[in-house]
Amino acid sequence: MDQADKLREKVEMLKEQAPTSRVIAVTSGKGGVGKTSLSVNLALQFQEQGKRVVILDADFGLANVEIMLGIRPQYNLADLIFNNKSIEEIITEGPMGVGFISGGSGVQDLVNLDKEKLKKLIAKLVKLDSLYDVIIIDTGAGIADSVIEFVLSSPEVLLVVTPEPTSITDAYSLLKAVNRKKEFNREQKSIKVVANRVESDEEGQEIYEKISVVASKFLNIDMEYLGHIPQDKRLTNAVVEQKPISIHYPNSESALRIKSICGKLLDKSFEDTEKVGIAKVLLNFIKTKKSNR
Repeated sequence: MDQADKLREKVEMLKEQAPTSRVIAVTSGKGGVGKTSLSVNLALQFQEQGKRVVILDADFGLANVEIMLGIRPQYNLADLIFNNKSIEEIITEGPMGVGFISGGSGVQDLVNLDKEKLKKLIAKLVKLDSLYDVIIIDTGAGIADSVIEFVLSSPEVLLVVTPEPTSITDAYSLLKAVNRKKEFNREQKSIKVVANRVESDEEGQEIYEKISVVASKFLNIDMEYLGHIPQDKRLTNAVVEQKPISIHYPNSESALRIKSICGKLLDKSFEDTEKVGIAKVLLNFIKTKKSNR
């Protein structure tokens, strides 16, 4: 049995289990568009609505989530894989009880796991699926292989775009790169757009339509508009002060807009949403990475 067969066997094993977590990947075509801020504040809004939430920081080496929360984790995903730490030990508790896992180099190392380590990892990740209702993956930015692989592996994707022309064109480039991959299954993928740092409802809708029209026409990818987050000085201040705006300025327009976006995600009949779980997502990630070697 080769590596690919072993991987398929693990995926089939997961199908027999019933994951309870909804996995959402937050991504963008370029850096600096507020992707991590949305990930953190969306997690807090889900938590406020009674959902158990954990964030996986998959932006290798940049540690944006821990910087935004002002928390330095003791362990990361690599410790789970190589240092025999439990899933509970690598979870750092953030504000309002939101959990957070630093990916560190661990996500990159997933592809090199032997059969025994992969088996142990699956057992630990399945436990993570039972601990949380929502797992938010804060991907890297741009069209690096790891970003594309997470977008391919995650059933639900939030694409963050700003009014900058480069943000819109780079977001389209990311979609185009994903569309080229044989693993891309548009029927099993939900891609939702969030317009960030906009001046009005109309500007947000216009950004969505710009990217949606070309994605539909040239890539046959249909997307949904979740809403916009305004240009807000208090949001910038919150980032500088390492205090999420949902806590620091809960009644600001930005915080209320993120709350509205969370509400829309919850309105999609939360309990009926397909929950594939983080174990299967990361196994799909490994499979995709191996096939692209």
